[in-house]
Amino acid sequence: MAPGDIDSLDHGGVKALSLALFEQNRSLVEQNKALAQRVAELEARLNVPPKTPDNSSLPPSSARKPNRPDRMSRRRKGRPGVARALCESPDVVRDVYAKRCTNCKSAATPEHQTNVHAYDHIDLPPMKAVVTRVNLHSGSCMCCGKRIAAEPPADMAPGSPFGPGIVAFVVYMHARHMVSYERLREMLKGLVGLDVSEGAIANMLARTASPFAAVADGIKQEVRAAPVIASDETSARVEGKTHWQWVFGCATAVYHIIVPSRGKAVVTDFLDGKRPDVWISDRLAAQCGHAPAHQFCLAHLIRDAQFAIDNGDNVFAPGLKALFKHACAIGRRRKDLSDRALKVRLRHLERRLDALLALAPKKAAGIKLAAAIRHARPHLLVFMRRRDVEATNNQSEQRLRGSVIFRKVTNGFRSGWGARVYADICSIVATGRLAGRTALDVIRDALAGRRLPAPA
Repeated sequence: MAPGDIDSLDHGGVKALSLALFEQNRSLVEQNKALAQRVAELEARLNVPPKTPDNSSLPPSSARKPNRPDRMSRRRKGRPGVARALCESPDVVRDVYAKRCTNCKSAATPEHQTNVHAYDHIDLPPMKAVVTRVNLHSGSCMCCGKRIAAEPPADMAPGSPFGPGIVAFVVYMHARHMVSYERLREMLKGLVGLDVSEGAIANMLARTASPFAAVADGIKQEVRAAPVIASDETSARVEGKTHWQWVFGCATAVYHIIVPSRGKAVVTDFLDGKRPDVWISDRLAAQCGHAPAHQFCLAHLIRDAQFAIDNGDNVFAPGLKALFKHACAIGRRRKDLSDRALKVRLRHLERRLDALLALAPKKAAGIKLAAAIRHARPHLLVFMRRRDVEATNNQSEQRLRGSVIFRKVTNGFRSGWGARVYADICSIVATGRLAGRTALDVIRDALAGRRLPAPA
C-alpha cells in the first residue's frame, strides 16, 4: 500500500492494516530468533576441532600429510655388513675349482683345493604353462564285442582347460593383490605364455564359489562356537549400492561376510542362537547385547578422549586417556603377570576410574564423554578378568584393512556372487594366517577341498 493511500482509509481499514502489520512483525521476530539460533550453532561448530585419525575412527589415510621440513643431509654411520644367510637345502650345488695358479701359471688340481668360499645365487627359471593333451581311447571288447571307452583321469577332468594351479594363481592375484582382469591377462601372457580372455578369468572365479563356500561354512561354525568373539564392520560397494563387510574372529578362525545391512540382525543371524561368553567390539549399538560380557575397544575410547581434549576439556578427558593407555599397557604384558598381580592392578584401575567419574567437567565434550563412560562402565575392564580377551579391537580392524584397500582400488563388486566369493576368500586367508600359512597355500587347499590346519 502506498503511503498516500493510508489517508483514504476509514477507521476499520486502519484497524485491519494495523492487525496485519502486527502479525507480520510477530512472524519476523520468530524468524529472527530461529536464524539467530542457527547462526549461534554454526559459529559454535566453527570452533569445534576437525575429526582426525588421532581423535576419531577415521582411517589414517584420511589425514593430511604435512610437508617434511628441509634438513641437512648427514653422512650415514657405518656398521658391520649383514649378509643373507645361506640356504639350508639348495636345489643345485656347483663346485668350482681354480684352473691354474695366478702366480706361476701352472695347472691346478682339485685335490689340493680344500678351502671353500660359498655363496648362493638365486634366480627364477623361465616359466611356461604345462599343456597336457588327454586322449581318451575307445574300442570293442575282445571277449564280448561290447564298446568300451577310457575314463577321464580324476586330476584332469574334461570341461575347463585350466587346472587348479592356474585357478589358484588367478584367485590369489585378483583377491589379494587387486590385479584387474585386464592386467591378469597381461601377467599370464608375459609370465607363463598363456593367452586367457577376461571372460575365462571371470568363469574361473565363479567356479571357485562352491569349494570356497564349503570351507568358509566350516570356519563360520568354528567362530560361532568360540567363547570369545571379536567383531567389526566396514562399508563395501556391491552392484552400485552400499553394503557392509562384517568380520567375526576368535583365537582359531576368522569369518567374513558382506551383507546389505549394518544392523543387529546381521550378528543375530550369524550366531544362530549361540551366545559367546565375551564379545569384543566398539560401542556401535548393533554390536551390543550379544554376550553376557562385552569388552569395549579402549583404542576407540582413547581417541574419543583425545577429541574431548581438543574441544577444551582439561578436567575429565586427560585423566581418562592416561588411564586407558595404562590399562592397554597392562593388557599387553599380562603373560608376565600372575593372577594376583592382575587383581591388584584391576583394583588400582577401578579406583582411578571412580575418582575420574567423580569429577565435574565444564565443557560439553567432557560432559558427553563422562556420561558415555558411566554407561559403559561394566564393559571397560573385562580383559583384566579374562586373559583370552583383548583390551582393544585392533585385530578386527586390521583384518578389514585389506578389504578397505580392495574397495578403493576396485570401486567394489559388479555382482553379488563376486562379493560372496571375496568374503569367503578373506575368511580362508585370515584363518590360514593364524596357522602360519601363506595366502596362496590355503587357497590351493580350499580349491582341493582340504581342511585348513589349526593354529599351532
